[in-house]
Amino acid sequence: MALNTIWFILIAVLFIGYFILEGFDLGVGILLPFIAKTDTERRMVINTIGPHWDGNEVWLITAGGAMFAAFPDWYATLFSGFYIALFLMLIALIIRGVAFEFRSKDDNPVWRSFWDWAIFFGSLIPAILWGVAFANFIRGVPINADFRFVGNFWDLISIYSVLGGLVTLSGFIVQGAIFLSLKLDNKFSEKTRVLGLKLWMPNVVIMLAFVVQTYFFTDILQVLGVNPGVIPVGAILTLLSVGWFIQQKRLGWAFIINSLAILFSASTIFRILYPRVLVSSLDPANSLTIFNASSGPYTLKVMTIIAIIFVPIVLAYQGWSYWVFRNRITSHPKDLHY
Repeated sequence: MALNTIWFILIAVLFIGYFILEGFDLGVGILLPFIAKTDTERRMVINTIGPHWDGNEVWLITAGGAMFAAFPDWYATLFSGFYIALFLMLIALIIRGVAFEFRSKDDNPVWRSFWDWAIFFGSLIPAILWGVAFANFIRGVPINADFRFVGNFWDLISIYSVLGGLVTLSGFIVQGAIFLSLKLDNKFSEKTRVLGLKLWMPNVVIMLAFVVQTYFFTDILQVLGVNPGVIPVGAILTLLSVGWFIQQKRLGWAFIINSLAILFSASTIFRILYPRVLVSSLDPANSLTIFNASSGPYTLKVMTIIAIIFVPIVLAYQGWSYWVFRNRITSHPKDLHY
């Protein structure tokens, strides 16, 4: 297998890991002002993701770094063409991170309410924009023969891209609701479980609408055919089964199955892309691919060696951190560090 393909797969894995892990804590942040009514309840909600949110964002940083090193032209075109959207996302993530640290520094209700809504908007904006971005990846953006983005911000906004934003938004909220059901004490957990069940069906409807639109707005028929294969079908089937597991109160399985739905859905996006990394809406020949956008063989070889050494270490450390903070959050003051 060519190193270009290996690094395309690795970047896909990093983004998928980010969507699964950051997906639940973005969902928790979005639900925060609505599911938790008292200050103690809001502190409980924040503490479910307090030890994890920054580690989850490492997946995004690593994916961006890998993209820059392995496919610099993809990185350059993406960050120039999607500049405003990515800037808004960056600001939102910065404000969100600050809010986690500052929120409980003062007992003033106004102070705490301000940072609660900062967490909400700092979670809402990335949850929408990631769907908009990846929908544009496969739909196509204006890229000329010099592989430069020649459009503007409004070229990124369409019915299809907005629908993509709603897919990630609704999916992350469901993921967050299930995670809260696993992490909060029993009384609070039941409330989030019921909410997750109510939100699951809109997520299914939006996803099915997005799938239908994908056949109209992308070249999925040429790439995957009428029958897209096991992975896209698996995305639909796993998503449909999530509701049953929530209803049966098998929340651990619900979280796993919903994570698989995210995995299969994101994998389908990358399957439609391959071997392209950014589709040109002006001319298919202008599309960036893993070959015309990549670094040299030596760079890819060195990066591969480094990845083989350090990726297992990072995975082991993050797995250990989840194990350490595996217990449910209660209203006891010793559990509320944020």
